[in-house]
Formats: sequence, C-alpha cells, structure tokens
Amino acid sequence: MLKGKVHKYGANVDTDAIIPARYLNVSDPDQLAGHCMEDIDKDFVNRVEPGDIIMATTNFGCGSSREHAPLAIKAAGVSSIIAKSFARIFFRNAINIGLPLLESDEAVAKTEDGDTLEVDLAKGQIKNSKKGLEFKAKPYPDFMSQLIADGGLIEHTKKRISRRRV
Repeated sequence: MLKGKVHKYGANVDTDAIIPARYLNVSDPDQLAGHCMEDIDKDFVNRVEPGDIIMATTNFGCGSSREHAPLAIKAAGVSSIIAKSFARIFFRNAINIGLPLLESDEAVAKTEDGDTLEVDLAKGQIKNSKKGLEFKAKPYPDFMSQLIADGGLIEHTKKRISRRRV
C-alpha cells in the first residue's frame, strides 16, 4: 500500500519539464532529484516528501525518451504517478526502473493538489482519504507487479539469474 500527498499537474508535462536537458550529463539519481520538476514547479523539491504521488491529466512524460525523467521522480521520493494517460516510452522507462504508474480518469478528475491518496497497486485501487472517495485503475499483471516490486528491470533480472544459480 502506497500513501502520499498529491502534487497535481496539467496536460503534456514533458521530460524537459520533469528534468531539464541541462542536467542530462548527470547520472547520479540524488543529483537528478534535486532538479526534478524545477522548470514547471520550482518548489517541488522542497515540498515533496517520501511516498508522495504525482498526478497529471493527459500525456504525462511526453517528449524525448530519456530515462532520466522517471529516475529523477523516483529519486525525489515519489512513490507513484497517476494520470489520465502517459506517453508510451515514459511509461516503459518508469516500469523499467520500478516506478509504478496508474491510469484513472476519475481519480484525476476528483482529486486536488494536496489531497492524500492511498494506492493499492495489486488491486488497482486508489482512495482519496481526504474526500472519502475511491477510484479504480487497471492493476498490473503479476509479472509487471513483480518487476516493480523488485525495483525495476535490472534488479528483477539479477534476482532471476541469482535464483537459477542456486
């Protein structure tokens, strides 16, 4: 179960807004986290707390295919992102690093910046504890849930290889 405060954004938040291109020579996740969302929300890194949730309307993560964007978000402490829709390559990059994403039109429509959400990834349930509302999102298939739980594709693969050696 994930629980966190919502940081809500609009449509077409692109990867340059998530992590500006001037930081693409940085590979340390902690350094990237310090610049997360700075061109769209200068105070984000000062307000975000471990477990918080980013919410957006449509096409979150559009733009270039850099993996730096979901990495910066995850390193900033964000536990998940909920949107009406995601750019497909951002979606794949986020799953590859173990950052869960959920699509729910209703949750986005009825949730405000600062609300607190509880998210059950396995069931695809989203609860707005501030407003007492519950929403549904499509849960991940078992293999994707395991990949996310393992911390992403690389860590998942390491675990599978390690099990075969035993």
